[in-house]
Amino acid sequence: MTVTLNNFLRAGLISVLLLALPARAASDAPLLPEDAVALALAHSPALAARQSRADAMAAVPSQVGTMPDPTLSLNAINFPTDTFSSSQEAMTQQQIGIGLTLPFPGKLDLREQAADNEAQAAGQDVAEQRLMLARNVRSAWWNLFYLGRALDIVSRNQALLRQLNTIAETRYRTGQGMQSDVLLAQVELSKLLDRELALNTARHHQTVRLNALLGRAVATPVNLPREAATELPPIEDAATFLKLAQANRPLLASRRKLVEAAEARRGLAEKDYYPDFKLGMAYGFRNGNNLDGSSRADFATVTLGINLPLFAGSRQDKAVAQRHAERQQQEYELQDSQLQVGAQIEQALAEYHSA
Repeated sequence: MTVTLNNFLRAGLISVLLLALPARAASDAPLLPEDAVALALAHSPALAARQSRADAMAAVPSQVGTMPDPTLSLNAINFPTDTFSSSQEAMTQQQIGIGLTLPFPGKLDLREQAADNEAQAAGQDVAEQRLMLARNVRSAWWNLFYLGRALDIVSRNQALLRQLNTIAETRYRTGQGMQSDVLLAQVELSKLLDRELALNTARHHQTVRLNALLGRAVATPVNLPREAATELPPIEDAATFLKLAQANRPLLASRRKLVEAAEARRGLAEKDYYPDFKLGMAYGFRNGNNLDGSSRADFATVTLGINLPLFAGSRQDKAVAQRHAERQQQEYELQDSQLQVGAQIEQALAEYHSA
């Protein structure tokens, strides 16, 4: 089988364009590209960490969108300090109360929307990480496969040069050849030995890289097949790939969700101009009798409080400006990601066609 560098370059570049393909079940030996991808997706610590982060963020929306817990209070009110009697004074009471903070309508919904969008963005980040991991594994696999085949070619060429060197030396000793032929064969053999050393070093580096991506010890031997299919699928044009990326690339979906989250937080900052309500109810138990001998009546208390935005210029105004700037930041990052994805597609296609 004849394997060319162009085919290996194209095989690597195709992963940039397609990013993710269905994974096959992993096998021990030989290690196929899709088996390597499956191993990496199952054992990568970096991917597991990203997934844990997404799981943690998915638990946030219901927390921030739920009403605050009510408060229970037990109060001893107006007890005389000389006797601490509960029946000596008419205003003495033992009180039990409950209080609740009611956020201004719309605040809880906006908090939950912001957290939910951020959680969805984190989920898209996991999907993006999976695609990048699969791409990097395929790239490392094909580089390692190429280096193995290149070493085979160098080994065969070394054997041929050794034969030629032996022939040249024999001809030189018998007076049928020139010394320059012997020297030339030795120089070419020396070049191949240097080439073999460089290829072995590169193969070691790629083996370490692939093992790290697979989430296993870097010294683990990697057994690749002797041959691999080098037929490549048809390639679409840049516009088609860009359209697919706009619709399906997790990176862009994540950026869009962060824009929506920033918009929700901007709306929440504007809602902070409006007060929250603090509602309280209490019941006071009284002991003792009135002057006419009747039992003292218990007390019932209802309270309503609001927070006053007296420092809006230095607090709420600044918060709105902050959230507006953060939304602009997310818009710009989305635009930058779209440009970067388009540039990656154009660059990968150019390299693919020139390889």
